[in-house]
Amino acid sequence: MARVYMIRHANPASGWGEANADPGVDEKGAAQAQAAAKALLALPVAPRLVVSSPLARCRETAAPYAEAIGARARIEEAVAEIPTPRAIALKDRSAWLGAAFGQNWSDLEGDIDYAAWRDRVHLTVAASPDTAIFSHFVAINAAVSGATGDDRVLCFQPGHCSITVFETDGKTLTLIERGAEGQTRIVL
Repeated sequence: MARVYMIRHANPASGWGEANADPGVDEKGAAQAQAAAKALLALPVAPRLVVSSPLARCRETAAPYAEAIGARARIEEAVAEIPTPRAIALKDRSAWLGAAFGQNWSDLEGDIDYAAWRDRVHLTVAASPDTAIFSHFVAINAAVSGATGDDRVLCFQPGHCSITVFETDGKTLTLIERGAEGQTRIVL
C-alpha cells in the first residue's frame, strides 16, 4: 500500500477576523514549514506529489517541500477548511466550530451535509497515494474519522506542521500514525 501524509498548515500570521481573512504564515510558521519539508525529505520514500488547500497558510506551508522536490502544489478544494452553515454569521464561526467539536459528523446540523463533507475529504485523501497533503485541523480530523470509523468531529488535535500518516489502496485509508498534537488556536 502507498502512503499519504497530511500536514497541518504552519503557524498563521493572524487569527480569524484579525488583520487578514486568509492569513499566510508568520516567521515561526515559515520555520515550521522548513522543518516539515526536511521531515518529509528524510522519509525512506518521500512523497512525489504535493496537494494543498487553496488557503494561503497551506500553500505557504507546502512551498518549501514542493520546491525541494521540484514539484508544484496542486490546489484541492476538497482538503480546504470546513464550510460554515449559511445561517452562521462570519463573526460567529469560531463559536459554531467550537460547538461542532463536541459532536459527531452525523449530528452536525445546517444546510450542509457534514457527513458527506467528511466522506469527500476521506475519499480525496484515499485517492492520493504517494502524496503530501497540506491541509487544516478539521480536514485532518475528517480523514482520521473516515479512516477509523470514529464519527466524532474532533478525533485529535494536530499541531501546526504535524504530519499524520495513512496507507491507501487508492480507495480506502488506514491510519498509521496521528501527527503530533499541540495547543493551537484554530484559524478559521
